[in-house]
Amino acid sequence: MISLTSAEINAWIVAFFFPLARILAFLATAPPFNNAALTGRIRLLLGLAIAIAITPVLPEMPAVGPASGAGLLILAQQVLIGSGMGFSMRLVFSAIDMAGNMVSMQMGLGFATAYDPQNTSQTPVISEFLGMLALLVFMGINGHLMLLATLAHSFIALPVGATAPGNGSWLNIANAGAVVFSSGLLLALPIIVALLITNIALGILGRVAPQLNLMAVGFPLTLTLGLIALALSLAYLSAPLQQLFEFGLRSVLGYFTAPGSARTS
Repeated sequence: MISLTSAEINAWIVAFFFPLARILAFLATAPPFNNAALTGRIRLLLGLAIAIAITPVLPEMPAVGPASGAGLLILAQQVLIGSGMGFSMRLVFSAIDMAGNMVSMQMGLGFATAYDPQNTSQTPVISEFLGMLALLVFMGINGHLMLLATLAHSFIALPVGATAPGNGSWLNIANAGAVVFSSGLLLALPIIVALLITNIALGILGRVAPQLNLMAVGFPLTLTLGLIALALSLAYLSAPLQQLFEFGLRSVLGYFTAPGSARTS
């Protein structure tokens, strides 16, 4: 007859539930796993499958009771680490959303919105288009598999129960937030420049021919040129999108390193 002591049962629980907490927090915040189309049940099953697969090869877990104060503290720590890792990757897609919002406003399509299942809100159609395009590119290069590999490697970079990430680690996440503004602006810059030149030309035309109804001419012209500029720029989006995704994958684990290392160039 097989008999198990309470210490052995606690060790098994600790070995499984501490990694599971980090995994589920990561899946709840990191795209594409945080998509609203994936229900909580699917994310839970995926997290359980990942935890079962990687638990046998993880470093040794701390010898603490899962229901003790130290155990609950480690559990909360794993949730924070998983959320921070997922948030680091979410910043990349936020930069793409910001680029789409800027282009929509400049084209005059800021009022044209559609439901975004990723953010569960109404977003401009251009932002929705760029977001879906970026997500398809990310899935096409197996970015979701690289994210899961990075998640598994995080248990080696920062084992469960080891020293908690310091202030510098969370500062790296804050510094990585600059990618939302810098990369978002750089992605939208060619179209913004084209529309700026168009608006300057319309302003000059309005001074030269005051009798011309710019309200009737300017909007369709700006919209048409904006769509043309967007169509022409799509062929050159692959390289900057790949750089953004590489930065996101580095920053998922980059906040474990020294402050400032997660900055983008």
